[in-house]
Amino acid sequence: MWLFDRDLWLEIFNTLGKNMFRTFLTMLGVIFAMVILMLLLGSANGMSNGFNKIFAGTASNSLFVWSQSTSEPYKGFERGRRINFRLEDAEILKKQIPEIEVLAPRIELGSHRGVVTVYRNGRTSGSSVYGDYPEIDNITKKSLVLGRFINQNDINENKKICVIGEETFKLLFDKNENAIGENVRINGVFFTVVGIYKPSKNINIDGENAVFIPFSTFQKAYGSGDRMGWMAISVEAGKKVPVIEQKIKKILKAKYDIAPHDERGIGSFDMSEIFNNITGFTTVLKGFSFFIGIFTLLAGVIAISNILLITVKERTKEIGVRRALGATPKVVKRQIVLEAIVLTGFAGLIGFAISVGILGVLDNIFGSGEEFPFQNPMVSIPQFLISFFLMVGLSVLIGLIPANRAIRIKPIDALREE
Repeated sequence: MWLFDRDLWLEIFNTLGKNMFRTFLTMLGVIFAMVILMLLLGSANGMSNGFNKIFAGTASNSLFVWSQSTSEPYKGFERGRRINFRLEDAEILKKQIPEIEVLAPRIELGSHRGVVTVYRNGRTSGSSVYGDYPEIDNITKKSLVLGRFINQNDINENKKICVIGEETFKLLFDKNENAIGENVRINGVFFTVVGIYKPSKNINIDGENAVFIPFSTFQKAYGSGDRMGWMAISVEAGKKVPVIEQKIKKILKAKYDIAPHDERGIGSFDMSEIFNNITGFTTVLKGFSFFIGIFTLLAGVIAISNILLITVKERTKEIGVRRALGATPKVVKRQIVLEAIVLTGFAGLIGFAISVGILGVLDNIFGSGEEFPFQNPMVSIPQFLISFFLMVGLSVLIGLIPANRAIRIKPIDALREE
C-alpha cells in the first residue's frame, strides 16, 4: 500500500527538511492557532466545571415553595391575609403530582432567616434552627465532618438530637473537644449533638450557621402542631420544573382560597432556572470558542498552503524530471497533499501539548479557589479528536491548491526551467 511506502515518506521529510527555518515558521501559525483553540475550549470547560462545583450538593431540578400574604381580595377574604401551610399539603401534592420525586417539609424557629441563641456551658451561638425530615439531604446535601445526619428513626421516636454547623461548633466547643454526644440548649430544650457539617461556600440554602433537628421533635418541643414553614421539592429527571411549580401553586391556591392571579400569596424559587441559564451560557461559550478557534486554525492552514505554493515553484524542475520518468499526476498530487498533512498534523500536536501545559498552570492558579468558577480546564478527548481531524481535513483541502498547481506543470517546460 502506497501509504506505507518508505521511499515516499523519506522524500517528504527530506523535502520539508531542506529549509528547516522556513518549515518552522510555516508551522508556527498552526501551532498558535491550535493553542488558541485548545485554550478557548479548555477555559470554557473549566468554567462549566466551576459552575457544576458551585451547584454540587444541591439538586439542580429542585424548587422551594413557601407561604406569604395575599395581595388581592378573594372570596370574601381581604388582601394581606397570611397563608400558613400544613403538613397535609405535602401529602396532597405528592399524591396529585406524581412528577415530584422528593418533597421535604421544613419549619424554622422564629422568622425566616431568624437567629436563635443556642447555649452550652455559658457559651452562645446565634444560629438558624430548622425542623427537618431526612429527605432534605437529597435536595441540599450536607457535607458531614463528623457523626451523622437526621434519620427516619429520629423522626419516628421524636428524638432530641441535632446536627450543628462548624461555626456553631467553634462558638460552643473548644477546638479539640468531641462534640458528639454533648448537649446544647435551644429555647430551653436540650438536644444531643449527633453530627457536625461543613456549610457549602457556594450555593447555601440554609445560611452560614444552622442547626437541624427532627421535624417531629420540633413539633413537640415548640408546639408548632401541623404547621409547615416551607417545602423543598425535587422533580423527576426530564420533567420541567416550571410546569410542576405552576401545578403546585394551582393546587395550593385552590385549597387556601387565593386568587388565581395573586403572585404574592405563595412564594417560590426555581433552582433549575439558574442551573439551566448557566448551562446555556457555558454551551454558547463552548460553541463560540470552537467557532473562533476554527477560523484561527483555518488562517494557520492557509499559511501552509501559501508556503507549499512557493516550494512547488522552487521544485518545478524536480517535478518535471519526475513526470518525465513516469510519475503520474496522482502520485505528484499525493506527495504535495501528504506534505501539507504532515506539517499541519505535527504542528497541531505541538500546539496541543503547549496548550495542555498552559491549562495545567491555569488550573493550579484558579482551580482550587472558591471565589472564581474555574476547575479542571482540560479539553475532552472528543473535542480534541474533532479539532484534530477537522484540522487535517482542512489541510487536505488547502493542500490541493499547490498540488493542482504542481500537476499542471508540463514536463517539457519544467525541464527547460533554469
